[in-house]
Order: sequence, then structure tokens, then C-alpha cells
Amino acid sequence: MTTWKDFADLKAARKLEELARSPYNLARPDSLPPERIAEYKASACGFDLLYAAQRINDSVLAALQELADEAGLLEQYEAMRRGAVMNRIVGHASEERQVLHTACRDVFSDAPLAPEATAQAEEQLARLKSFLADVDSGAVCNEQGETFTTMLQVGIGGSDLGPRALYLALEKYRLPGRKAAFIANVDPDDAAAVLAGLDLSRTLINVVSKSGSTLETRTNEELARAALAEAGLNPARHLVAVTGAGSPMDDPAKYLASFHMHDYIGGRYSATSMVGGVTLGFALGYDAFIELLRGAHEMDKAAEEQDIRSNLPLLMALLGIWNRNFLGCNTVAVLPYSQALLRFPAHLQQCDMESNGKQVSRLGSPVTWKTGPIVWGEPGTNGQHAFYQLLHQGAEIVPAEFIGFRRSQHGRDITVNGTTSQQKLVANMLAQSLAMAQGREHDNPNKCFSGNRPSSVLIGEQLTPYAMGALLALYENRIALQGFCWNINSFDQEGVQLGKVLADRLLGAMAGVQELSPDAPESSLLKAAGMV
Repeated sequence: MTTWKDFADLKAARKLEELARSPYNLARPDSLPPERIAEYKASACGFDLLYAAQRINDSVLAALQELADEAGLLEQYEAMRRGAVMNRIVGHASEERQVLHTACRDVFSDAPLAPEATAQAEEQLARLKSFLADVDSGAVCNEQGETFTTMLQVGIGGSDLGPRALYLALEKYRLPGRKAAFIANVDPDDAAAVLAGLDLSRTLINVVSKSGSTLETRTNEELARAALAEAGLNPARHLVAVTGAGSPMDDPAKYLASFHMHDYIGGRYSATSMVGGVTLGFALGYDAFIELLRGAHEMDKAAEEQDIRSNLPLLMALLGIWNRNFLGCNTVAVLPYSQALLRFPAHLQQCDMESNGKQVSRLGSPVTWKTGPIVWGEPGTNGQHAFYQLLHQGAEIVPAEFIGFRRSQHGRDITVNGTTSQQKLVANMLAQSLAMAQGREHDNPNKCFSGNRPSSVLIGEQLTPYAMGALLALYENRIALQGFCWNINSFDQEGVQLGKVLADRLLGAMAGVQELSPDAPESSLLKAAGMV
């Protein structure tokens, strides 16, 4: 594998610093001629990326290609997919794990890059297919012999955000009489509200935790078990588990069925494993989940292309690095013009910020360059009537990534003033990209738009299971490639752990099993919050 190189040592970075002193001016009257818009377009897996509204020119693209080559980004990507230990920091204790979420969708390959991991994925898919067939036939049913109509997924973080986002995105394709629900927050009001809206007698509860000991998940599982018992139902007939082999949850006496997740698949990258597969397979059908995997697999292959102009994940990664490290943009807005992608930005928040929110390089030294940006977003056109004011005229420059589709999912539309609702949706998306780029001069300074604000438009034909899989893998690979370039470990999350440790101390004090010094900040906070 290519020797890891610090970002600050890359020669191409120096060239990009020079180019960033006079970046392309999008606000010029002639900044977006037809030939630029046509040339600055890349395609893969049914998606077109329109990036003419980025502050780049051919010289910047050439330097970004040099950056990718010098950092060995594709070599690192291939090493990851082949099972190299990527989750490590040189000279320091770390998880020392492989990173093989892509093996879950390499099942379509005649020569999988990580054969053992792909064989394990195939085994789990076969188990899922058999289980779903039993649910469909009624072989798996409740004590009254009735079929199950709902699956409630209980998990948090990567065991919730990705699967929930994918289900909401593809809810249109769910099987007749099937649906999914989710509980993540340890807030008991959330669990109570979700459980109250379900017919528990016909609900399967899917508890997802790799360790089998995640506090929030186990707490919500107990709430669900109590609700089943109150309804006179046997929990063992209603609960399934997705967990690590040998975990406390890997217990056939307590669960109707169990599926395994592996250490080499990180939580935020786990939606194409059984973490997402069980609920998505139940609600959408096994074939729809397979199509989602197929789309992800095709995008994984597209990420192997050497030329950045032909490699969507790599191109998006490098455009993000240009905006972050050389144009000084601290945040990026992901703006889907599809209501079905309501929770996709929330999933990307975790996937990106938990992956690349790091300040130590893989060589064990503090970084001297900016790493992951703040990622956020909401669907358009709603967002246009909310926070777009800042995007257009705020003092902070926020690069935008628009996502849209030419056709709606349901195909139920109406023509008003000569255009359909879907046409209006896409027109608004394209107009926002143009407005941010070109701005507007005006004698009244309050009506003046400076423009020169970068954005890209990612547009597909229709949001199908295949398209959703490709979109998911596009961003997963974009995030990993950026981490490789910044020379950080994108696959651990040590920053999450400190809060858990302190929460355990506070809970111990609240339960009366741990004594804290009266002068300890924890004691003072508990007292000030009225919790003791």
C-alpha cells in the first residue's frame, strides 16, 4: 500500500495554495458559458454531477488530480476494499481493524476483493432471505397465527440513522401491508409515542447493537419488552437481533432470530449490512434490498476510475477539499430536492463528521490542516423559505451540494401554469445554484447579492432502490477518500467515548452506586440540574 503522507507535505497542495489566491470568479457576467456547463459534468450509475458552479478551472482540476495521485487515494481505496487494516494510528493503541463495508455489496462480483468478508455477507443474506420467506408464508407469525405487518428497529447512531434515512427514502416501494418504525433516542417520550402507535401483536422488534451492550438501545429494548408483556405477548416471539457474534444479545433463547454484524463494518457505514438489511428487507422486500446493494456496488466500482473527471466520489471529495482547505469554507450544506431524502443529511452528518472530525494524523501527530467540515442540510424547497437567506447573503460562505431527480417517485403530479410540480422542484434547485454563483448587482445594498458562492448539482432520473444505493455509496466513498487525503483515521470515533464515560459516572451517582466528591463538577451539575 502507498506510504501514508501528511497533507501538509504534498507538493500538489502547495500548487493549489497558489491557485487559490485567484480562484475562478463565478460572479462575472460570462462565468457560466454553455461550453463550461457542458464540460464540467461527470456521470456514474445514473447520476450526473454538474459542477460548473464551483470556483475552479482546468488548472485547479489538474492540480486536484495531482493531489489525488500524489496522496495515493485510489491505492488506499483499493487497499481498504481488499481488507487492509485501515483503522489505526501509527505508534499508538487503536482498534486495528479492517474496513470492509464495501464487501457487503461485493456479492455481485465473480472475484470479490475481500472473499472471506463477502462470503460472510452472502451467508447473512441467505439467512435473511430464508427468514423473510418464513415471514411471508406465515411460518414466522404471532401466537394467534397472524402475520407480522410492522418492524420496529431499536438502535442508535449508525444502527438508526442510515437505515431510517434509507427506509424513508424508499417508503414508496414498501410491500403492501408492511411498514417500519424506529426508536433511537433514550428519551422515554419518544419510545412511548412510537410504541403507542403500533399494533404490538403484529410487530416484530429488531434490536440492533454490535456490542450488545449499547446503553440507549438496551434501555429502549427493555421498554419494548415491557410494552409487549403489558399487552400479554411473549417477547421471545416478537424480537429479533442484529449483533456481533458472541455478544450478550447473541442468544436464541431471547430472540426469534439473530443476524450478525462484524467488527470490520463501522456503525455509520453499516446500512448495507444486516443493520439495514433486516428492516429494509422486511418492509421493502428482499429484492428491493438487493437492488440497493447493486446500486452501491456499481458506485464502489465507479470509484476505481483514475481520472477524477470520470470518478464521481473522488471528484466530489477533491472539490470538497478545494473548498475546505484552499478556499477556507468551514461548512457544507447537503440540500436534497426530494422530500423522501428528509433524513439523508442527518445520516451524512454522522457519516462525515464522525469519520473526519479528527485532529490527529494517522502518523500520530497533531494535524496542521483543516479536516472534516460541518455538514448539515434540509430538503428544498422548504429550506428556501428558511435558511437560504444566509446562503445567499450571509457573511459565511457555505458551499452547497444539491441533489435532485428528473422524475418523481409516485408519478402523481399536476400541471399548473404550464409546468408540473416536479419541474418546479427541479427548476428551483437549478435556480438556487445559479443564484449563488452569479449573484445580482443592485443600487440598494440590501438587495445586492455578491454571488461567487460555490455549489454542485447531483441529478438522477428517479429515486429507486438502485439509485439510493448508488447515492449512499457515493457519499460513503467521498468521505473515505477525503480522510485518506487528510491522512486521518476516518474509521474510529474516540471523541464519542469521553461523554459516555462521564455519563456513566453521573448515572452511577443518580443510582446511588457511585460516590462522587461534593466538589466534583459532576456533583455540582447534578445539583444545579435538580437531579439529586
